[in-house]
Amino acid sequence: MMKTEFVMNMPFMLMLTIGSYLLGLWVKKKSGLALLHPFLISIPVIIMVLKVTDVPCSFYMESNRLIDFMLGPCVVSLGLLLYDHRHIIRRNFLSIMSAVMTGSVVGVASVYILSRLMGLDDIFILSLEPKSVTTPIAMELSESIGGNISLTAVSVVLCGFIGAVSGPLCLQLFRIKSPVAKGLAMGSAAHGLGTARAVEMGAIEGAVSGLAIALMGVMTALILPLFNSILSL
Repeated sequence: MMKTEFVMNMPFMLMLTIGSYLLGLWVKKKSGLALLHPFLISIPVIIMVLKVTDVPCSFYMESNRLIDFMLGPCVVSLGLLLYDHRHIIRRNFLSIMSAVMTGSVVGVASVYILSRLMGLDDIFILSLEPKSVTTPIAMELSESIGGNISLTAVSVVLCGFIGAVSGPLCLQLFRIKSPVAKGLAMGSAAHGLGTARAVEMGAIEGAVSGLAIALMGVMTALILPLFNSILSL
């Protein structure tokens, strides 16, 4: 009973979330491995604690509403970066729009082609197609076209994780030097987690990556229904 009372409260759940993330940061720093993203460490730790203590996932989510709420202001704060670098955005407007449109088309088409090659059912295709946009938009798009939102959420998270880890390595491999190009690549391919990594690269990369998230959401919302109607999915 005492154990239940100790863990079944909001402060403990908040400490669990923040503490597991800080643990992930420490592990990554000590190991020096990009693959050990804090995201990859914190989630198993949280799941293990909830499982051992028999705390319902719904209670954990409710207790962390403050962190969930703060995601909004954090995203809005990217607008300050955009404002500070608005001259760069204006100068590269056509390049940004064409890159995001290309990224949206490739993101959707690649899922369709690879899924067909692997013989996956239509439900998997419809669920995976919105993988390159941020979770709330992806889930809404998935539901509107008949996909499974749970599968969509998982694919979005995995896409963001893979992009955040491998993105900087790919940029280095292909010798991409432009901050604008780096930001577009990270935001278009890996949405939120990619943008968090882009902010670490620099202010311009973070600003452009944040813009890419929004534009990818709009472009994909326009392209996805048209793409599926042409292919009769």
